[in-house]
Formats: sequence, structure tokens, C-alpha cells
Amino acid sequence: MRTIVLKISCLILLLSLMGAGCEKEEELLWEISPTNKSTVIQKEVDGIEFKFCLLNEEGVPTTVLQEGENFSFYFSVTNNSNENFYFYPGYAYSEENDFCKVYRLLQIDEGKPFIFKGTDLIGTGAYPFEIGESYIFEQPWIDNRVSSWRWKYGYYESANQKPLPIGDYFTGFQYHFQFERSGDRPSLSTGTLKFRIQFKIQ
Repeated sequence: MRTIVLKISCLILLLSLMGAGCEKEEELLWEISPTNKSTVIQKEVDGIEFKFCLLNEEGVPTTVLQEGENFSFYFSVTNNSNENFYFYPGYAYSEENDFCKVYRLLQIDEGKPFIFKGTDLIGTGAYPFEIGESYIFEQPWIDNRVSSWRWKYGYYESANQKPLPIGDYFTGFQYHFQFERSGDRPSLSTGTLKFRIQFKIQ
């Protein structure tokens, strides 16, 4: 009898460990829409503040735009902690993710306002992220720049977008943010954060 109880206990322990190993990384979803009072996603994780919104032509955060009106994406990451980091902003360095991509409802892809052309091949040490510092990425949907431009060490050119027609849209992306410390100290990781803005052209 004692042998059976021991075997059952070992089996329960084994299953518990397997379950713990299969747990998914926690993901946070932050979302706003025209039905919310808020027009800005602004959250803080471990002393790092994230801010994401759309700006109208006057630079005011909004989720409701007029037909023919241009708008801008605004995303910032601010170090409100009490230590310095190095931070590689990979969310802005890829054509594969949805950063600044617009979808019409029903998943119709309207594209991005820019074409990502690549980055300088340099290490994370080129991206100091000191106490109080912000990385700010602001990009208009309709971008009339003729030549390419640089943000941090990434290069972009305009996708020559047109005004969006009347309708319901959303933009959003997800990213695992990692902030490196100097020396052999472990990095600060936020896990995967998901941002989503639903907006309307009327």
C-alpha cells in the first residue's frame, strides 16, 4: 500500500512539474477605442513607461479622425527607473511586425506609412537608455518626404500612402522589450506587451 501511495505521489509531482514547464509567458494587452474616454495608452512596467497614441493634424491624441485628415503614430518608451540601461528598439526595425501598420476591420491590410530599409550593424552598446531618457518614434501616415531618413540607426523611406476612406480601423503591435544592464547583470525584461488602437475615419 505504501508503495502505491509513493508511486501516485511521484506521478502527481511529475505532472505538476510538466504543467509548470508548459506555462506560457504572461502577455499584457493594452487597448483603446473610440468608445473609451482615453485616447492614449500610457502604462508603466518596472519603471519603464510606454505611451502609444494617434495624433491628429493639430498634434492632439485622438481615436476619431475626419475624412481626408492626416494623422501620426506616436510611440515612446521612457526610463523612469533609477538605473541606466541599453535598449535596442527592434520594434521599429522590422518589416515583419505590425508596428505602424493599419488594418481596416475584417483584417484588410492598409500597409505602413514607411518602408524599412535596414539598420547599421552595431551592438546594443550604441543604444544607451539613461535615467529620464525617452525613445520617441513619431511618424505621419501621409509622408511627403522625397528622400530617405534615419531614426536612431534605422533607415526609412515613404510608402506614399493616401488618405484613408471613411471606416473603422485598428493599428497595433506586440513586442518583447528587453533592457540590458552593464557587466554581467541580468537584463530587465517586460515579457510580451501588446498594444492596440481602434480608430474611426468619419
